[in-house]
Amino acid sequence: MENICIDSLILKLHDVNAVKFGEYKTKSGMMTPIYIDLRVLVSHPALMNQVASLIYQRVQEEELQFDSVCGVPYTALPLATIICSKHELPMLIRRKEAKDYGTKRVVEGLYREGDLCLIIEDTVTTGSSILETAEVLYKERLKVTDAIVLMDRNQGGVEMLHSVGIKLHPIISMSKLLNVLQKGDRIDAQTVQRVRKFIMDNNTFRPKEENGNGVPATKKPCVEQNLQLSYADRAKLPNIHPLASKLLKIMDDKRSNLCVSADVTSSKELLQLADSLGPKICMLKTHVDILKDYTVAFSQKLQALAEKHNFLIFEDRKFADIGNTVKHQYEGGLYQISSWSHIVNAHVVPGPGVVAGLSAVGKTLGRGCLLIAQMSSQGSLATGEYTNTVLKMAEDHSDFVIGFICVSKITKKPEFIYMTPGVQMQAGGDMLGQQYTTPEEVIHNHGSDVIIVGRGVLEAPDRLKAAESYRKSGWDAYTKRLSQSGQ
Repeated sequence: MENICIDSLILKLHDVNAVKFGEYKTKSGMMTPIYIDLRVLVSHPALMNQVASLIYQRVQEEELQFDSVCGVPYTALPLATIICSKHELPMLIRRKEAKDYGTKRVVEGLYREGDLCLIIEDTVTTGSSILETAEVLYKERLKVTDAIVLMDRNQGGVEMLHSVGIKLHPIISMSKLLNVLQKGDRIDAQTVQRVRKFIMDNNTFRPKEENGNGVPATKKPCVEQNLQLSYADRAKLPNIHPLASKLLKIMDDKRSNLCVSADVTSSKELLQLADSLGPKICMLKTHVDILKDYTVAFSQKLQALAEKHNFLIFEDRKFADIGNTVKHQYEGGLYQISSWSHIVNAHVVPGPGVVAGLSAVGKTLGRGCLLIAQMSSQGSLATGEYTNTVLKMAEDHSDFVIGFICVSKITKKPEFIYMTPGVQMQAGGDMLGQQYTTPEEVIHNHGSDVIIVGRGVLEAPDRLKAAESYRKSGWDAYTKRLSQSGQ
């Protein structure tokens, strides 16, 4: 029944000149043999209602969860209006330009921070229009995970949006459109061939060839492997946590993915480390409970150095208790960690309560949390099903969880930060079970984002020189990874 409905709709769209064949100039200046103009739907209410019904039908089929609906301006706006009015769904309107009077809002409607918004679009080529709308919604602290489009031109939009954490649900693909119109004697085989060739030649996210002779690889790498986004691009993702975005910007600005683990027992030595190594690092990891002389004045000086040298503070507390307990451990006690540390981490063994307890304190302060997915110690139990639990907990609390402590990436979602401990220039281990991996292995081969280096810097004769060596090695591995992914 659904196929008949869609086939009939395609023919009707052709009847009203919403689908045209010939030579048309696109917004980018490119000439295309097919032009899809769904703006004409506003003059055909019966057809518009049918399109709206199909979009809502897809919403139900996919069992999509959302708090509100937003149509990409301007063509999808009436479609979203019909759907929301008929089914009594909350709707948001994104303005293309902010008002210079009144509230000066760019998003109209009622919403709360953290609400999930479903985007509706009429046609997708590269996916840029949906991404633009998602970015506006994200600035209002809304989330976007799904978008529905009537027509997908099959030119890379699905893959691009997937790379930034938005799943696109198309109703009609270009191949479906061509098949139906050819079967209905609306176009000939030559037209179909010409359009298909154009689509193939102008796929914005076509997989990279494996050799320089134009011969396709026998085994094409998956799309995600060829969409390695830079730190700067990831910092702009619509669903990324503000603190994760800040970290990525720091990494890009300083050309550093180095986090030094300052496992020292003297406040004075730790501050000296922060001041001398600050220009080389994106983050400083502390173990505040091993300091013999902690004071509030120390934490204030550390914050000042972080501001001076533009790095984040990561207190490696590894919270692992019930929610109420970790809440008090985080905000109170002697150390008052939430008052000075940008980032903390936690085990998930206690269940989601551990994240909820930390979030109750840190979320309003703009803090972030890393979940421990894997550890660098020999015989670690943080593997397999445990890792799957970590990922689900992170997705359920993405307004506070910014990433993972892991040996390698546990998911391809680019909005999360992946940090790997136990990094040294030479692979190996120590007598206490610590396993060391090289920056090249961590960043280039395993796809991690940040190398955490402790003894490799602290035990070096010249700590500053060692830090620079690790910074350069980690950055070189990152740029190598980008170059091989076509960035």
